[in-house]
Amino acid sequence: MAGEIVALGAEVTNFKLGDHVAALISGGGYAQYSVADEGNTMPLPPGLNPVEAAAFPETFMTVWLNMFLRGGFKAGDTILIHGGTSGIGTTATMLAKAFGAATIITTVGSEEHRLASMRLGADVAVLYKEEDFVAATKQATAGHGADIIIDIVAGDYVARNYAAAAMNGRIVQIGVMAGPARELDIFPMLSKRLTHTGSTLRSRTQEEKAALIGELKTHVWPLIESGQIKPQVYQTFAFEQAQDAHRLMDSSKHIGKIILTMDLQ
Repeated sequence: MAGEIVALGAEVTNFKLGDHVAALISGGGYAQYSVADEGNTMPLPPGLNPVEAAAFPETFMTVWLNMFLRGGFKAGDTILIHGGTSGIGTTATMLAKAFGAATIITTVGSEEHRLASMRLGADVAVLYKEEDFVAATKQATAGHGADIIIDIVAGDYVARNYAAAAMNGRIVQIGVMAGPARELDIFPMLSKRLTHTGSTLRSRTQEEKAALIGELKTHVWPLIESGQIKPQVYQTFAFEQAQDAHRLMDSSKHIGKIILTMDLQ
């Protein structure tokens, strides 16, 4: 969320009343007032307006944690990003491009999403309803496969990720939209020496989340300040239209984030 500080805890030292901030909170964001831990609060990232800032903490912290810290992404890697036009997918694509990916492959659900993903930096955007992302990944990498895969889907994608991965590839599981993997053969994981890891941001301690914010300030804020990247906001809704916002989310037609706004006057 993003907003203006109207009250301070007795031990808060880094902020003052009236500061405009963004924060990662564990719940309670659908309200005129919410409570944020000081360590999980940040000044508005340079160059972002409040709506864009509200889209920043969760997606960028999630991607930095999983793609860089857990997945070990580095310049020269080939990366496959599922859900390429989701909040996570758009963020991962932009950061992969900014930090020197050799090839960026995404999976998307429509031609509109394919074009949007390409504009954000994808080299190949696979229409997953019509194309086999395993074959497309192999083709795009001359048979090498993906060095790192970011997956929010799970289900039958798990086995297919093993097939699409390069030798010594890393698969980072950050969602299970399609449910659990069933009848999974793990032999390809052994033969390719794959690392399959997963995590959630919500269960992290406040201290761990604060450390992630520190990483973003060091590595990502300069990219935002220069205008090289910014959170992708698809549409805003007034708080009273929250149901409409969720209907749009359920449709999967959006590209990036959907934001609720409030008029506190």
